[in-house]
Amino acid sequence: MTATNQNNPVRRYEKQYAGILGTVFGVRAAFSGALSPIQILDGVQENATAFSVKTNNTPVVVGEYKTGANDGGFGDGTGTGSRFGALTEIKYANTDVPYDYNLAIHEGLDRYTVNNDLNAAIADRLKLQSEAQTRQMNKRIGKFLSDNAGSIEALADFTEEKVKALFNKVDAYYINQEVTAPVTIYLRPELFNAIIDMTANTSAKGSSVSIDNNGLARYKGFTLVETPAQYLPDGTLAVFSPDGIVIPFVGISTARSIEATAFDGVLLQAAAKGGTYVLDDNKKAIVKVTGTVV
Repeated sequence: MTATNQNNPVRRYEKQYAGILGTVFGVRAAFSGALSPIQILDGVQENATAFSVKTNNTPVVVGEYKTGANDGGFGDGTGTGSRFGALTEIKYANTDVPYDYNLAIHEGLDRYTVNNDLNAAIADRLKLQSEAQTRQMNKRIGKFLSDNAGSIEALADFTEEKVKALFNKVDAYYINQEVTAPVTIYLRPELFNAIIDMTANTSAKGSSVSIDNNGLARYKGFTLVETPAQYLPDGTLAVFSPDGIVIPFVGISTARSIEATAFDGVLLQAAAKGGTYVLDDNKKAIVKVTGTVV
């Protein structure tokens, strides 16, 4: 078996592309608090399943220790039964996590016209592609959080009374759901500014709001993150989410440059699949706020 290629080089860039994409995503992820570290694999072979998680849907049974005369085989001498009550067997199932979108790169670099070193140009294009694809992933993650919210609250307008009532209701929801993880709210600039401008946010109440910097780190126990409107679906004003419950992932099947035949240069090509995952149990801890920006 020969390793030659008729003097036509094929250079593979999976690892480089994976490294660039991971670095860029780590810096520019719009919902970074809600996300676990992005999972990126290069040279993937599975075309449908990204990974599997072990899940268990057996409910917890709290019983009582039995001390009756015939419990546990005493009294009647049968030797059967248990004073601990019914026995519940615990089993875990493998839950496959599928890819739910794909992406591709197909660009040409002509030696006559590129006006730069080909390797440098390829490195630049992989970086720019990773930035563009990070923005696309931000949109997908925003939609994913919105679509998988376990609770939905409507905000009629941005008046101080309505905003305070919303936060009080969501705070009560998280307390009643016994959510102990830190919760971050990713909100459109219009709602963020409405909170900044609320007269209730004063130093007398310990608020650290800054009109000079248009900043407020927390409100009612929630961390506030002003999020570009394009990363939240239309009709979604904000999403509350505990930190670290969403797993974004990308599998890169190929990233390469290959000699072109239609021009004197190379084709830059890449193909990858990606997706986002959250456990069903954690969806109840995601709250979506709907409304209209006037």
